[in-house]
Amino acid sequence: MLSVILPSYNEEKMISTAAETVSAILDKAEIPHEIIFVDDGSKDKTWEEIEKASEVNSSVVGVHFSRNFGKESAMFAGLEQAKGDCCVVMDCDLQHPPEKIVEMYRLWEQGYEVVEGIKEDRGRESFMHRFAAGSFYKLISKATNIDMSSSSDFKLLDRKVVDTLNQMPERNVFFRALSFWVGFKRAEVSYKVQERTVGESKWSTRSLIKYAVTNIGSFSSAPLHVITILGIIMMIISVVMGVIALVQKFTGQALGGFTTVILLLLFSASIIMISLGIIGYYIARIYDEIKGRPRYIVSKVCGGKRDE
Repeated sequence: MLSVILPSYNEEKMISTAAETVSAILDKAEIPHEIIFVDDGSKDKTWEEIEKASEVNSSVVGVHFSRNFGKESAMFAGLEQAKGDCCVVMDCDLQHPPEKIVEMYRLWEQGYEVVEGIKEDRGRESFMHRFAAGSFYKLISKATNIDMSSSSDFKLLDRKVVDTLNQMPERNVFFRALSFWVGFKRAEVSYKVQERTVGESKWSTRSLIKYAVTNIGSFSSAPLHVITILGIIMMIISVVMGVIALVQKFTGQALGGFTTVILLLLFSASIIMISLGIIGYYIARIYDEIKGRPRYIVSKVCGGKRDE
């Protein structure tokens, strides 16, 4: 059986469409399946629509969070609820073309354990959003040594891959990077990002920047190495300025004034504060992990046999 996981946040207009579209495609391909909607604490009627869909379609399962925990938590909740021999994670807005699920499934039948959805293009986006997204993927690729420039959350995972991810105890997770990190036999399926038929994207440039900072911090220690680089740069500048000051002193060319001193103090203070901020961010991450709180809290489940 195939489990299709759709994280949902304020997607009341897309629930029935997504359920009908995905189910119709998989039924036509004669692929036994379940469709798991994970309501990430939506503020609209997303959960009510999921409950309605589960009453109409027996393959629909709903998971409702007690509050908004974020897309990463929603994806992992879906993986933990999934009963299938393999799982597909995709967006509820159907920008990930559901017909590609069949192609992914056939590759899984051939023995591939991870089937990546690779973007051919990003669809219609503003220049700033495209620039921010491109910058994020360049940063995360360099920080993790994994090329994720064209990757997405749209992918199929074999049961053994799902079980491996579910066993990871860390609280701050980055699904896209972890699915690369675990390895296994891989294949790729290219797709074009579809335009939304209803609703609006939940990703603004600001939210993408926040997403980038969170995930780079959760998966890579590269920002900590930046502190070392800044320290080396500061040391080189200090040595050069020190040599210049000594030469001027011994040759009698030393001039009065505090401009250079003030600039150096401001520069060094900025470096120190940036370094403390990076260290503080990682200490906060350690604090979150030590507390051991769950990634999410499920308040309701419906559909299939889950609500019994």
